[in-house]
Amino acid sequence: MLRVKAGDVDRMGLLFERYHRKLFSFLYHMLGRADTSEDLVQNVFYRMLKYRHTYTGEGEFRTWMYHLARNVLADHVKKNRHATHHADVADFAEKIGGGARADERMEHEQEVAALHRALGRLSADNREVLILSRFQELKYEEIARVLNTTEGAVKVRVHRAMHELKTIYLRIEN
Repeated sequence: MLRVKAGDVDRMGLLFERYHRKLFSFLYHMLGRADTSEDLVQNVFYRMLKYRHTYTGEGEFRTWMYHLARNVLADHVKKNRHATHHADVADFAEKIGGGARADERMEHEQEVAALHRALGRLSADNREVLILSRFQELKYEEIARVLNTTEGAVKVRVHRAMHELKTIYLRIEN
């Protein structure tokens, strides 16, 4: 990123290759919509170029990147606060089938869907801290820098968020 900041914008392609999947995963788990998440990844990389002068190189690049991603996500949520989304029947076409394997697969998919619904019912702050720690595999120290808080506070938030997630998940399953 320091090279991009210095004017070598061709290096942005390398950063995209390294980090676009992680960003997509983070945004997808926060929003639950693949198409929107793809668009927001592009917005994050656009902002990296636009605000490259703000990158100091003192902390980890990922920390700065997730700060930008959080800002892009917050802007999107504010802009689309009242939009509603409907599932497309075509999304479920391949799930219709027969046989024991299909039943096992559908059961597993239903459990995963329940987990995603439970994640979706968490507060945005709890969902974010779980996604950063469990899905993005950031260390508590890194999450603390992204969220501008202490490592101890992150540990407490993760613990509380996991407890809340478990409670919601069990409620959905029953």
